[in-house]
Amino acid sequence: MEDIQSFRVMGILSRARTLESQGRTIIHMEIGEPEFPTPEPVVTAAIEALRAGETHYTPALGLPDLREAIAAYYRQRDGIEVDPQRIIITPGSSGALLLALGVLIDPGERVLMSDPGYPCNRHFVRLLEGVAAGIAVGAETEYQLNAELIEGHWRERTRAVMLASPANPTGAVIPEHKLREIVYTVERLGGALIMDEIYLDLVYGQRPRSVLALSDAVFVVNSFSKFFNMTGWRIGWLVAPEDFVSPVDRLAQNIFLAASTPAQHAALKAFGKGTLGILEQHRQALQQRRDYLLPALRDIGFTVEAHPAGAFYIYAGCDRFTQDSQAFCRDLLEQAGVAI
Repeated sequence: MEDIQSFRVMGILSRARTLESQGRTIIHMEIGEPEFPTPEPVVTAAIEALRAGETHYTPALGLPDLREAIAAYYRQRDGIEVDPQRIIITPGSSGALLLALGVLIDPGERVLMSDPGYPCNRHFVRLLEGVAAGIAVGAETEYQLNAELIEGHWRERTRAVMLASPANPTGAVIPEHKLREIVYTVERLGGALIMDEIYLDLVYGQRPRSVLALSDAVFVVNSFSKFFNMTGWRIGWLVAPEDFVSPVDRLAQNIFLAASTPAQHAALKAFGKGTLGILEQHRQALQQRRDYLLPALRDIGFTVEAHPAGAFYIYAGCDRFTQDSQAFCRDLLEQAGVAI
């Protein structure tokens, strides 16, 4: 546990809540969560499921109807066929990441990931006694890994590569031709690719296709949290290669048995036409905010080197103001009431 650090954003959030309890007004920009409520059809479906007594365990892989609905969503959005048997319903994307890494990583094996990147990834790897190998990325690659970087950092006992597109914390999107090069490189080197696509529907421009359009050998992590505005419901999914479905099933049975039954029934309504219309309005609102905030931040002295083509993050440099970003965040909260 000495290597498992706290999630710093939760400390900022906790302090912000304390200040609010003291009467302060706080602008919340610290946590990766949409402010929009869960769409009403989803809420109604959960209530109806509870009243109907849908409170018992589902199969460890999830409700068959929900797995079918997700497969239909891939067919509708990306024009690809994904076998529902490869789709595993999980307690949020964190559950999906844990399952993917759990069936892949043996003690001492390396997992390549970008630095900066989602901070919890390295802790998942460490929990499984793997080695999280962060690769420094910068503006020249839009703060993303590419095939050249992956091959250059491949070592003995490298087992997997973790990617996210759009990425946290930059919002940068990997173009499909570069993603194809990555898929080819990882497969040629004998590794596994774990792709985080939880922000894939929050792209401001032409929506890229899932990496599943390029290969059936990848692990894809997704969630109902971000685009579907269901963060607190803790419901996500994993698409696993066919040969790994049975190991994932066994591991899920031993870790969490199954995802929340009411949340699974609620998620079935997330793909309805009315719900998707509401969510598209939310996506457009986020795009308007990005389009306003990006030039405004630059005007007051922040630097933004990675274009936030998706998600709801801007990776802004504060060098003009400070050489201690953590202290800057604390001061901004305490003095200006802005949590970042």
